[in-house]
This record gives sequence, structure tokens and C-alpha cells, in this order.
Amino acid sequence: MRVPDFDDVRAALERIRPHVVLTPLIRSAALDHIAGAPVWIKAENLQVTGSFKARGAFNALLGLNETERQRGVVAYSTGNHGQAIAWAARRLGVPATIVMPADAPRNKMARALAHGARVVHYDRRRESREAIGMRLLQESGGTLIPPGDHPDVLAAQGTVALEALDALTPVARANLGTFAAPCGGGGLVAGCGLALDALLPNLRVVAVEPCGFDDTVRSLASGTREVNAPTAVTLADALQAVTPAQLPFEINRHFLDEALAVTDAEISHAIRFALTELGMVVEPGGAVALAALLAGRLQLGGKDALIVLSGGNIDMPLLARLLQENDATIEIDPDAAVEPSPVTPSLNTTRTP
Repeated sequence: MRVPDFDDVRAALERIRPHVVLTPLIRSAALDHIAGAPVWIKAENLQVTGSFKARGAFNALLGLNETERQRGVVAYSTGNHGQAIAWAARRLGVPATIVMPADAPRNKMARALAHGARVVHYDRRRESREAIGMRLLQESGGTLIPPGDHPDVLAAQGTVALEALDALTPVARANLGTFAAPCGGGGLVAGCGLALDALLPNLRVVAVEPCGFDDTVRSLASGTREVNAPTAVTLADALQAVTPAQLPFEINRHFLDEALAVTDAEISHAIRFALTELGMVVEPGGAVALAALLAGRLQLGGKDALIVLSGGNIDMPLLARLLQENDATIEIDPDAAVEPSPVTPSLNTTRTP
């Protein structure tokens, strides 16, 4: 499998530009006060299909030749990648089949179907989505577009970081100390790592996972891809990877400086904070990096930080339930007005060569 590089990220940005949204950077004085440093939020929850996954989906499908487009594509997904493939396939006139777990959020299933894709369900605890995907490929002669192990997908996910760095003020970019993003299979942070290492090689890159699905945390410690327990549960449905994807892990083991895990309670608090303080609807998987910051697990050392909100596709009943819960008191400067201002155009590791 070819490992993409920074040139692939730049090429992907030009290729997908007509199809995706240039999402804003958001600032909040309240969040800066809590973090003790300026925090820049890349709002990928505002992306088409509600997550960063649209970037990789379009880049991969745009790379197909005419024969491959006619035969269609197969993707497996807990939800957001499937939605994105379905959306891109509809826009480009490509038949799409999405393999999704039967317990995936209903809103994600419904949107994939609404975009015209065929959805095949499976039991994530008893069946292999990869095996089902291979069977479907044999039947259709189509092309597999996995959420992580695909060079074009990874390169396009890196455009999140490339856009964000381009949008930062010169002062903020010079003072930027940390980049943190959600991590499931690892494709987002791997693609971003390609861009960040090329442009700001001394920047600290942090992956954040939900507890119980902290396979990247454990894999970086052991040096091999670890597997999550089949009984593990989390609110963050978008990050329920069984193990780090192979290609992203090969990249992340070189570029990641730190990996953290957050609890469901911390994720819930971050979702409420995003809604009440930022005016943003964020799904659990999209909120984990913000959760790490709010919980004090992610320390900034007084330097600017770039945090990714990777998705906003939360089921409304879940959001309603989370809004009923109470947070512990958080000290916020009462004089710190919350002024979102869009700007447009626990493991330490050592990077290995």
C-alpha cells in the first residue's frame, strides 16, 4: 500500500476544493480562559455530510477511472465515512454500497440511504465488516474505499490541517504549540501529520480517543497494533475502531507525540460546552479533543492550540438526554464574553525517523 506524502495532501486540496466546504476556525474567550492559552477550533462539524470524512470520500472517488466508476464502490463504516461515500457517489454518479453495523446511529444510516446508497448491516461483535466488504466486491467487481487504509483518503484528511494552518494569523502560527484531533482508525490524525510535519515539524501532534477504544494509546506503547475488547462501549460511535488501521498507524507511529483517552462523562461535558459556549452541535466522536482540553488532560503550556471538531452528526435523542445531565461547576471568567470569531482564507512518545 502506497504511503502518501505532503505533495499528495496539497494535490488533494486542489482536487476536492469544488466539492467540500472551507470550514472556519472558531475562537471563544471562555475556552481560552479555561485552557490558559489561545485555542483555535477547526469546525469540521460544519463540513458537507457533517464531518471531515467528505474530504477523503471525494478524493478517493475522483481518482477512479470511468470503468471503476461504472462498477461502483464498497465502503465499510460506523457512519460518517459511509455517509460521505454515499454523498460523493451520488454527486459523481457512482453506485455505492455501505457496510454499516446494525447498531450504528439511525440518523447516519438514514442519510446514507437518502443519498442513494445501498446499506448492508452487520453485527459488529460477531461479524467482520472486512469479510462482508470483500464478498460484496467479488459480487460487483467494484472498488473498496475503506475509511483508513487508502492513500487518497488519508491525503485528503490531511487537508483539514493544511486549511487550518493557512487560516491562522501569522502571530498564532508562530506561537502554535499543539495540534489535537479525534482518533478512531487514525486516518484523520495521520493525514494531518503529513501536513504538519512538513510545515511545522516541531509542533506537538496529539491523538484523542474514547476510553475503552484507546487502541492507539496502547499501540504506541507496545509498538504493534493493539485490539480493543469486543465488550467495550462508548458514546463516541464514530471512533469505535477495533484496532488502528494499518496505513494510518505506520504514519502515526512516526509523527504522533502523544495519545490520550477521555471518558464518556468528559465527552458529554464537551458536547454541552460546544453547544452552550460555541453555538456548535458536535457528535461524541467529534468532541473528544475538546473534551481532553476541558478535562485538563491536554496541557498547552501557554502556547496556541489547534483543536479539531471532527463531526456533528449526533442523534437528536442522545443530544436531548445529554442536555439533561448536569456538569460540575467550571470556573469561567465572568468578564470573558463568548465571542466566536470565524477566521477563513496519557502517552508521550518520540517521533521515529
